[in-house]
Amino acid sequence: MNTNEVVANLALEKIGHKKGEYNVINPMDHVNASQSTNDAYPTGFRIAVYNSILKLIDKIQYLHDGFDNKAKEFANILKMGRTQLQDAVPMTVGQEFKAFAVLLEEEVRNLKRTAGLLLEVNLGATAIGTGLNTPQGYTELVVKHLAEVTGLACVPAENLIEATSDCGAYVMVHGALKRTAVKLSKVCNDLRLLSSGPRAGLKEINLPELQAGSSIMPAKVNPVVPEVVNQVCFKVIGNDTTVTFASEAGQLQLNVMEPVIGQAMFESIDILTNACVNLRDKCVDGITVNKEICENYVFNSIGIVTYLNPFIGHHNGDLVGKICAQTGKGVREVVLEKGLLTEEQLDDILSVENLMNPTYKAKLNK
Repeated sequence: MNTNEVVANLALEKIGHKKGEYNVINPMDHVNASQSTNDAYPTGFRIAVYNSILKLIDKIQYLHDGFDNKAKEFANILKMGRTQLQDAVPMTVGQEFKAFAVLLEEEVRNLKRTAGLLLEVNLGATAIGTGLNTPQGYTELVVKHLAEVTGLACVPAENLIEATSDCGAYVMVHGALKRTAVKLSKVCNDLRLLSSGPRAGLKEINLPELQAGSSIMPAKVNPVVPEVVNQVCFKVIGNDTTVTFASEAGQLQLNVMEPVIGQAMFESIDILTNACVNLRDKCVDGITVNKEICENYVFNSIGIVTYLNPFIGHHNGDLVGKICAQTGKGVREVVLEKGLLTEEQLDDILSVENLMNPTYKAKLNK
């Protein structure tokens, strides 16, 4: 109702009258004609959230491009892949960063698709969806005009009573935001782990040094940007619970909990937008790789025995791995000692080219 008064007073001043001359332009009878708080506000909210998500999508794409650039830069650096934090099989650092880029690309598509739910509006529903006090054809006409004014593909809800009482679209849209947060947080976990050290961690990558890391430990530097983004993502995940419960709390023909839904959604979008920009500008663009460390992990790893499976069999591979673990010897050394393959065969199978881009090789004839 306050908005109606503000609009009425602005209109009065525009036509040369004083504020409060409601006999000329009345907040309720004129400004609020054929409208209700229960349809005008949700419609405005949906459009505002939709436009905010478009800005977020732009920044997710910006972060995607940062990871994609690094994927190209690190395309020829060999490293060890890991599953369950144990040595798995080799890959390239470029492949790892390309995976980060691709998962963000998936979120861009998902957010675009899900955000479209917000363009189905209940304008013209008035109080509970029956269209009380609206002229014939008002809903179709006003939504068409709304689409023209906003440039968005707004459409009337199929059932205005359902649309006025239900907040399912918000659950879906914020669910997409939560999914983005979950994936982004996982990427930050990886960046923190890969940069751990500098002497007693993985130290495969270096993150930009932004500030001193400790008031007591000299020379300590922390992965502060990924840590901040982790916390942003935790907040978004928490906001999703708020949106879920607020959407559930509606009763009968109206859900009065939309204010907290709005606060949660705008906050989530805003902090995710800032997080994407800062993660690229202050972290991703400055990442470097410790090539020698990455390659040493590969050639000293037991995991490369997996490449030998087609030639020595899984059982022999298991035995080789156990001997390596017990003695500290390398896979190559043990295989040669056991006479399982020749040096020439190992050179072919464990070549850098084959480790980077595995090609299935049939069992070699001796």
